[in-house]
Amino acid sequence: MINPKLLRKCTKKISKELLKKGFVFNINKFKKLENKRKKIQIKSEKLRFYQKKISKMFSKTKTLLEKNNLKIKGIKLSKKIQKYNSILKKIQKKLLNFYLSIPNILLNDVPIGNNKSFNKIIYCWGKIKKMDFKIKDHVELGNNIDGFDWKNSAKISGANFVVMKKEIAKLYRILSQFMLDLHIINHNYIEIYVPYIVHKDSLYGTGQLPKFNSDLFYVNSEKNRNENNHYLIPTAEVPLTNLVKNTLLQEKNLPYMFVSNTPCFRSESTSYGKNFKGLIRLHQFDKVELVQIVHPKNSFQALENITFHAEKVLKLLKLPYRKVLLCSEETNFSSAKTYDLEVWFPSQKSYKEISSCSNMLDFQSRRIKSRYFDYKKNKNCYVHTLNGSALAVGRTLAALLENYQQSDGSIKVPKILSKKYMNGLKFIK
Repeated sequence: MINPKLLRKCTKKISKELLKKGFVFNINKFKKLENKRKKIQIKSEKLRFYQKKISKMFSKTKTLLEKNNLKIKGIKLSKKIQKYNSILKKIQKKLLNFYLSIPNILLNDVPIGNNKSFNKIIYCWGKIKKMDFKIKDHVELGNNIDGFDWKNSAKISGANFVVMKKEIAKLYRILSQFMLDLHIINHNYIEIYVPYIVHKDSLYGTGQLPKFNSDLFYVNSEKNRNENNHYLIPTAEVPLTNLVKNTLLQEKNLPYMFVSNTPCFRSESTSYGKNFKGLIRLHQFDKVELVQIVHPKNSFQALENITFHAEKVLKLLKLPYRKVLLCSEETNFSSAKTYDLEVWFPSQKSYKEISSCSNMLDFQSRRIKSRYFDYKKNKNCYVHTLNGSALAVGRTLAALLENYQQSDGSIKVPKILSKKYMNGLKFIK
């Protein structure tokens, strides 16, 4: 959530900044709500002042008649105050809903643009292998070695789900373990196991709600059949970030660095991604997620670090990729700046997103009320939050199948996985 004080003070300036994300800020609506809030609040405060004044007079007066008159005035004032408080709460609720619909402001170095062509390629890494045979996509490769069972996955759950088998299922599991080991041992993240079902308040806290409601799966119990209070997590970012909700943190303990491997659930109701096949766009997929809770002065460097940690997975697996700075309208709702890592897919002769790493600044921490006590400033300040995919396991598997395919249709297992995790297995046939 944007700082409300800043929004009131610099309304026009922030309105211009929000246009970079394609968001039209309704200044008139905002001013009307703010003016109503101010008027009611001033009236309520004046009535409370008179109420205190009457209370003091009541304790000093001696005659019964005067006491009764003051008592009647006090009762009338209490009723008026209750009435104004009720009106004020409604206005404040409207204002809060208004605030929650506003995206984060972008950092100055984010390129301006409304589609992917405006994204800035920072660099490319890795050598793209030359294949002197007909290149197959990961779906065909997996099918040929009996690693995917699309028929049964459709029978069990419908479209956009997958059943994996044999060595492919093992490789999928091992990729998660490999990523976890790397981030815990080499990058000093704390492993966290989190619930896969969260309150809707948690999704409001990280910014998935209200904007992305249609992309979420919600869960109803028998007790609350008609209420959408619980949702399946779209990413572990939600429960991990909410670990510090309503918490005053110790400055000396910053940063907090969390990693979690979870399934993620997305309905993908929008048209985005409908042309992707196989493991690229599923309703259920696994992802190793990194979350950092940091001191504001360190968040710019933290974004570079968290992105480097995600890149390390690709480098160790020797998968060609590129690092891309997203343009303004490609940057997500809660983010002030986002790097995408895009891995090479030989079958499509193009790079596809495999990780997003974002700096949210204090946007999420304001929503979840997560602060630390700053001894220099002698006040509570909001932390900065960051998150990154490191990596999406299904997409990593898909990229691995395609980049390590052999002319006979077998898959070469990367050395780093073969030795430590696959009992020396060199090829999947």
